[in-house]
Amino acid sequence: MEDTIIAQRRAKAARLRELGQHPYANDFAVTHLAADVHAAHAESDAEALEANPVEVAYAGRVMAVRTFGKVVFVVVADTSGRLQANLFKKQLPDADWALLDVLDVGDFVGVVGTLMRTRKGELSVQASRLRILTKSLRPLPEKWHGLTDVATRYRQRYVDLIVNDRVRETFRIRSEAVRYIRRFFDDRRYLEVETPMLQAIYGGAAAKPFNTHHNALDLPLFLRIAPELNLKRLVVGGFHRVYEINRCFRNEGISTQHNPEFTTLEFYQAFATYEDLMALTEELLSGLAQAIHGTTDVTYGEHTLSFARPFRRLSVYDGLVEHAGVPADRVTDRAALLEAAGRLGLTQVDDLPLGYLQMEVFEAAAEHLLVQPTFVTDFPLDVSPLSRKKDADPALVDRFELYAAGREIANAFSELNDPDDQRSRFEAQVAQRAAGDDEAHPMDEDFVRALEYGMPPTAGEGIGIDRLVMLLTDSPSIRDVLFFPLLRPEG
Repeated sequence: MEDTIIAQRRAKAARLRELGQHPYANDFAVTHLAADVHAAHAESDAEALEANPVEVAYAGRVMAVRTFGKVVFVVVADTSGRLQANLFKKQLPDADWALLDVLDVGDFVGVVGTLMRTRKGELSVQASRLRILTKSLRPLPEKWHGLTDVATRYRQRYVDLIVNDRVRETFRIRSEAVRYIRRFFDDRRYLEVETPMLQAIYGGAAAKPFNTHHNALDLPLFLRIAPELNLKRLVVGGFHRVYEINRCFRNEGISTQHNPEFTTLEFYQAFATYEDLMALTEELLSGLAQAIHGTTDVTYGEHTLSFARPFRRLSVYDGLVEHAGVPADRVTDRAALLEAAGRLGLTQVDDLPLGYLQMEVFEAAAEHLLVQPTFVTDFPLDVSPLSRKKDADPALVDRFELYAAGREIANAFSELNDPDDQRSRFEAQVAQRAAGDDEAHPMDEDFVRALEYGMPPTAGEGIGIDRLVMLLTDSPSIRDVLFFPLLRPEG
């Protein structure tokens, strides 16, 4: 059926050429966008528009055509919205009226005319000229059922955007959120920077990298898993407030929360602590929710998330007690933790270092229950190779993760700036790597050298932009907020 329609539309494109018109023209000048027309003339009634004619030239995709003899109504959608064109045979040149025989839903047209109100009061354009600018060959999905297959929606996002208003709104909100974040940090005198995607030594997170190779230098390289170490090099160099919004890459599985290519915000502030960043994060996210939705309450699934300040605080140890049933005096006891792991159905945890065991139990017991925005604090040293040790308890670090709707949104800590301590932690990571942990950090001698020049006391944070947009748009999957998520090839 689709092949037949495509053949028919190719014939119409040929007919356009016979009529002396290019089916893929590029010489129509647009003077107005639909949304601007609606905004400027929302209060203009039919009499006012007739007394003071307003001529417009606009262009967009044909979304509907309704024919009533010598009157045809064409709904045209541009990037800003929709505006109806009213075509009257007696007021349109014969050559333009003839184009209706080869016009299809999905074509791009240009319309010139004057604004009017229909008898039902709809603001429209009374057309004096009509051009077909692009002849579409494939039909759009059927009007009432639309594009509903999820895999097809992700794979053919261009069609999804044409026919699904909610999808376009999701990506509009994403863009608005990123603009807000940039303004937020620019207003606080942070410097936006860009650091390399290709790295000879990867680091800044516990993750597997993508491998690549530079032919001219015969050099193995990695797509970065995080920008952290380069951003901290800039703090050493004297840029004491920096941020970057950009891509990271992790060679991991795909799920509703994970895509191998994703966007993060990372920022670093000298002479600040992780507690300072908790306050800054509350200010950022409460303001962002207010800017997007006009309220600090955000609907996500069956929940209403409150981003009003302050957010809840919960230490890892308190979470083990509250949610995993570990006695308060045994949160560092392996036997008690293994008993809790057994109750939770965790396997292959017997040989984990203590900090990793604590986090496995915490995540299984507590993570899905952290629905309202919650700062999880005081992480074990073992799982935090770049964080500053707590002065009151060197087995823990000055770190938090922000959870909302049962998932991690942000990760932050007071940065480790002691080069000798950093070297010893890298060495411990290298030992773990040799023992089979392929997500452990490799040694980065240059980063240790940078710390030897002196990095001021600093706090840093990473926020997952994709997961944040999921919350703001009530999207159940990360694929819903990525224009082109990674998918298996067709066939």
